[in-house]
Amino acid sequence: MIAGLVLAGGLGTRMGGADKAFLRLGGRALVEHVLTCLGSQVEHLAISANGDPTRFGTYNLPVLPDAFAGRGPLAGVAAGLAWAAGEGAEFMVSVPVDTPFIPENLVARLAPGPSVATHEDRQHHLVALWPVAFRTRLETLLAQPGTYKVREALDLCGARPVAFADSPFTNINSPADLAGISLPFPP
Repeated sequence: MIAGLVLAGGLGTRMGGADKAFLRLGGRALVEHVLTCLGSQVEHLAISANGDPTRFGTYNLPVLPDAFAGRGPLAGVAAGLAWAAGEGAEFMVSVPVDTPFIPENLVARLAPGPSVATHEDRQHHLVALWPVAFRTRLETLLAQPGTYKVREALDLCGARPVAFADSPFTNINSPADLAGISLPFPP
């Protein structure tokens, strides 16, 4: 079984501190775009986010705070892997909330894991299929002082690259990025 995790725990510093999950695109919040597409591909779904979890109450999903505060997106992945283990999942796919155009067959194309999406020779580190068994090793890594790079964690778990020639992973990092997007599907 594969569980899904939407990573929405970032600080939004390049967006002026805005909560990226609730930025509007085509009349819907970014988190809604990702939840809609990812939710149809997995059996269980959760949101990784810090702060008040009730802001996601509309979605009726588990909201997971970072397992290791201050450790960046890998802290969200670690929290997600712990949750996925409790759900009985063998793998967990992660997708950042600011990547709303994931393919409708993302999980099928990433399987079997561990794997990570690439497009035009660029690795999209957080669009990945993580083995839940990697949880212990990731938690050990995050418990140590140092830098916490997603690429290095993917290497540790043996993630293979999966090329997506037909699906760019548009990443919305700034107000200009958001303003420059045309929806490829109806809102």
